[in-house]
Amino acid sequence: MEDYRRFDDIVTEFLLNTTRLRPRLTEHAVLATICCGIAATKHPPDDEEADFIPLTTGSVAEFCIEPMHECFGDVDVMYHFNTTLAIPQGHSPPTQLPDEFHNYVRVDEIIDSQFPGYVELELRYLLTQCTDDDTYNAVEYDRGNYMGNVTVDSSGTNTELFTIEEHGPAQQFSREGAISFDSVYCVRCLLWPTQASDWPTRRRNYEWPDSAIVDRVVSNGCDLVRVAHPKCRQHEWLGTHQWRRHFHEQKLCL
Repeated sequence: MEDYRRFDDIVTEFLLNTTRLRPRLTEHAVLATICCGIAATKHPPDDEEADFIPLTTGSVAEFCIEPMHECFGDVDVMYHFNTTLAIPQGHSPPTQLPDEFHNYVRVDEIIDSQFPGYVELELRYLLTQCTDDDTYNAVEYDRGNYMGNVTVDSSGTNTELFTIEEHGPAQQFSREGAISFDSVYCVRCLLWPTQASDWPTRRRNYEWPDSAIVDRVVSNGCDLVRVAHPKCRQHEWLGTHQWRRHFHEQKLCL
């Protein structure tokens, strides 16, 4: 154990002496901002009043140091609709939502599957905002209506100029001589899942992340991304209706 600790100290000292804080503005950061800006100006094809809410993730957002060698392969942008929300199974529908959400919101219940981290989303409520106090009223739906994990494109790119490939939950847009970017559609959940209830109190080496950052991560909830478990991807129904929980590592650098 002592040898491992000495090894950790050597690696830590090496990183501290050979890296520096990454400059605020880089080519990748600029491209990420452009991608987010494009997504924020688009609307779902079936609802002109709804908006995409984008968020830069991945190495560009998470990696706070500049190493000796370039390590950014692409730009990752996640986005969700401001008309869709997920809640844990059995949880009451919310009566208040952040300002980014629309005055009507579809609420899906998160149904756990036999595979940890993978879920289905069942439509349970439609929220409508009251004009007098900005709270939301809920109308309950009958069970049995599940959200499909279909591809939703908010990139605003000319698809004739890019090669598009599916990489797990992401659509990767690439072009020769240009930085590629991944576009990931998700459904927002404002609550921390009970399945990860032990994470905030887990023992941590080197006191990282500290309690303030842990509290911030937990308060941001999680997201559901459109990908099925490897054993279910060929299944006729599960392959098109399963989602995976996702937690933003980017929040550790805030």
